[in-house]
This record gives sequence, structure tokens and C-alpha cells, in this order.
Amino acid sequence: MDMFHKLKILTDAAKYDVACTSSGVDRKAAAGGIGSSEACGICHSFSADGRCISLLKVLMTNVCAYDCKYCVNRRSNDVPRASFTPRELADLTMNFYRRNYIEGLFLSSGVLKNPDYTCEQMIEVLRILRQEYRFFGYIHAKAIPGSDSVLIDHLGMLADRMSVNIELPSQNSLKLLAPDKSKHSILKPMGYIKHRIQENSMDLVKYRSTPKFVPAGQSTQMIVGATGDTDFQILNLTEGLYRNYKLKRVFFSAYVPVSENSLLPQINREPLLLREHRLYQADWLIRYYGFKAGEILDGNHQSFNPYIDPKCNWALNHREYFPIDVNYAPYEDLLRVPGIGVRSARRIVTARRNFLLNFDGLKKLGVVLKRARYFVICSGKSAENLNTTRDAVIRSLMSKGAADRYYKNFASHEDYEQLSFLDKLSLI
Repeated sequence: MDMFHKLKILTDAAKYDVACTSSGVDRKAAAGGIGSSEACGICHSFSADGRCISLLKVLMTNVCAYDCKYCVNRRSNDVPRASFTPRELADLTMNFYRRNYIEGLFLSSGVLKNPDYTCEQMIEVLRILRQEYRFFGYIHAKAIPGSDSVLIDHLGMLADRMSVNIELPSQNSLKLLAPDKSKHSILKPMGYIKHRIQENSMDLVKYRSTPKFVPAGQSTQMIVGATGDTDFQILNLTEGLYRNYKLKRVFFSAYVPVSENSLLPQINREPLLLREHRLYQADWLIRYYGFKAGEILDGNHQSFNPYIDPKCNWALNHREYFPIDVNYAPYEDLLRVPGIGVRSARRIVTARRNFLLNFDGLKKLGVVLKRARYFVICSGKSAENLNTTRDAVIRSLMSKGAADRYYKNFASHEDYEQLSFLDKLSLI
């Protein structure tokens, strides 16, 4: 099989892995080296001068010893198979880099023979790039669950970021759809990587010349919608992963039906994409806005509202906290107001040191007043001509697309015209 045919098969097989967005590391080439890495972003991102920065996203092989029901590369699936040798993949990466096609490598793999053998092959690719070609560009490598910790350590010394895909949100889901994997086999390398990053950080304080272990940290990915796990379960798992394993990012991937199996759901892709979007919004609230998973969802409300984003939904259900005065409220309280983001909250805190803010001033600072005006006051004054009934607030918080979906879903209801807006919303 020629290189082009291999590349076509193995890049297509890698498209379902979404766990890469940015490098998170700044590094310039040493003398005699080639390439560099910028923290501003690598995959599907843009640099400060407007350039689109991209990675070669590829599998080492799509031959796999595992038989995960949801995976296109599973052992029992009849698809064309291909494998790169370490030298072929390293040469391909450098040829693409020299032609300015890519600025880095995202390397994953099926499990060829066993996890240790696969990990050894990936290490050899990175060794050739780093040591023979002196390549200093960004490299994201997938750790193979079940690999020996010595091999993971070696891989981490050559890569900028590593990730261990948790795949499914629970042990029961793994047992059902991925019987060759277990929660322990996934969390063990994740815990080892966390320990080595912490250990390496302490060594760097003592000895500045210490080689860096996974300087851009680790991430993971889970599939949403292949099993019956609720949004509440997924969000609690996400919070736990951030807390216990210090992940840089948890990625969510809406389930894509790539095979026929009685254990897999037959689903409409659109609702799952919306669910994925809501999970990313909630993830953002946990990482940057100070929310806890138990505040966003709870045992009585285990699914996201498809028509209102999680932050708006929380504010709507906790009207007792509002309105807050933007001229005096703590930064943490400002972050909980719909329409006020991290940037605009910081601008408010800075601007109010010099003068009292009004609603025109908030708009200039980037606050989305269409949403925020229901939850804030300026020095005791509320917005003019403000209708604060729950109906009016809900209508304002819904995006145009959400409103269109809402009316499309419920306009055919036989008693639609007689239902109040809140009653319609309760039908969701």
C-alpha cells in the first residue's frame, strides 16, 4: 500500500477524536532545530497575525485488538486497514511541515498487538522527530490505556500534551460497549501522568535545566449519547476529573452512529449536538465561573434545558440572588449574571474604581444587556421600561434559534393557543 493510500485511511479514521484545540505551551527551536510551538493555539485556531494553525491528525494504525461497539476501527468491523512504520510517519510529518501544511502532530492509534507494543511504536515516532530531526513543534500524543508506566513516562518526555480518553461516562457503559476496557485501566495512566507532572514541576523549581514532562498538561474525551448516562452524571464526572486529575480540558463528542449493533441507540444527530453544546457551556461555568456541578444540575433535574443555556437556567431558578448592583457586587457574583462574561466582569471591576457605572456604560464594556438587565441594577436603579415577569425574562433569555425550535416543536399542540408560555416551556 502506498503512502497516500495509508494517509487517506488513517487520517479519516482519526476524525472522531476531538480532544485537541490548543497547544498550551510556548517553545522556540534550539540552535540547529526546526519548528516552534505557540500557546495561543494549534488545532482549529488562529494565531495573532491571522494564520490558521493546524495539526496533522492521524492514527499510527487503525488495526485494533479491541472490539468497542461504538468505534469504527473495532476488531470486528470490516474496514480497510493500514499502519505506518515510525520512520514513515516521522518523515511524513516533516515533509508536511517543510511545505507549511502543518505546524504540529496529533498522534493516536488503535491497539496493535497490545498496549505496550503500540506505545513503543508511538515513542519511536516522537524520538525520530525530536532527536533526529530536532523538531520543536507541538506534539499531542494519546496514551494507550494498559501501557506500562515506564513507556508512558518516556512518551510524556517527548510530547507536549497527552490525553487518555475516558470514552464512556461509567463502568457499566464501558462493560456494555467496550468490554476490553475498564475504568481502572483508563484512570491509572491518567493518575500517573498527573503525578509525574507535579513531580516534574517541583524538579523544575530546584533545577531549571530539568527536561519537561508534558508541559501542556493532559486532557480527555468522552462520548455523549451512546449510553443512557444523564447530563448530571456526565457533569459530576467532569468536575471530578478536573479536581482529582488536574486535567486541562475535558472534551465531549456527540455519539456518531458508525455501525449497526443492537446495543447502540438509533438516534437523531441534531439533539445530541445540542446536548454536546450544553455540556461545553456547563464545563465553561465550572472552569471559569466558579460554579459547581451540583448547582447547574441536580438529582431532580438531570438534563439540560435545550432552550436556555445552563447559566441562564440557573439564574432563572435562583431569582432570590438578584438583582445585584454592578457598582458594588463582588467579582464572583458578577460572573453569575447572564450576559456578563469573564472579560466584561473584569472590565466592570476596573471601571467602577474611577466612576459609577450606568446601563450605557455596561453596554460599552461588552455586557449583553438583553440578558443582564433583568438581574442587575446600577447604584440602586433598574433598567427603564423593564418587564420582570417570568414570561418576559424567559423570552429574552432564549436565543432566536432556540425560540424557533421551541415554536416548531409545540405550535402543532392542539391547545397551544390556550397554554401560557410557562406551560409550553414545561412541555419540554
